[in-house]
Amino acid sequence: MTKPTKGIFDPKKFLAKVGAGKTILELPKNRHVFQQGDVADSVFYIQKGKVKLTVVSEQGKEAVVAILEPGQFFGEGCMNGHQLRIATTTTMEDCVITSISKDAMMKAIEPKFSQLFMSYLLTRNSRIEEDLIDQLFNSSERRLARLLLLLANFGKEGSPQPISANISQETLAEMIGTTRSRVSYFMNKFRRLGFISYNGHIEVHNSLLSAVLHEKPLLRERDQ
Repeated sequence: MTKPTKGIFDPKKFLAKVGAGKTILELPKNRHVFQQGDVADSVFYIQKGKVKLTVVSEQGKEAVVAILEPGQFFGEGCMNGHQLRIATTTTMEDCVITSISKDAMMKAIEPKFSQLFMSYLLTRNSRIEEDLIDQLFNSSERRLARLLLLLANFGKEGSPQPISANISQETLAEMIGTTRSRVSYFMNKFRRLGFISYNGHIEVHNSLLSAVLHEKPLLRERDQ
């Protein structure tokens, strides 16, 4: 395992220093960490597993906003004055999550951690902006292709990762704003073209990235 680079803040070491106000949660699959409308008084850090972030509109329509992975924070809105949770978080697999009370975070925060946290929030805001642009200007086929590339960690350090079978076609449909039947159609199409393969999980190949970057005709089809 690669050792952390000297001078780079390690959130795990920081969290190990937090005493009172920290709780380790071991949660099974499909358990809510918190729900939309709950009191916002803690920040969470994922040690193990994946967490789905969803919101429900006043009309009752649910949308998946993000899928969070180990090494990511969530619930940080309480640090910015949010009194109530504006989303629901649900475990997608067995998870180990660190819960830190708002007061403990405020007492333990330091310059290096502040920089890390700000970088994290800016990165997440940029991702949300990209998602909004994606929803406005791209077809559902291209949105699905982009989502698969993101979930497989294309563009990040290291090799692309398989996508867990826990991420269902229903979840993919909710994340790109289309129906499960359309996702199923596109997934079969991607597999037939050799862009993805199934082996207990979804493996995304470089050919999908090439198709998206070069806007090949098979991904220009408009399907709202």
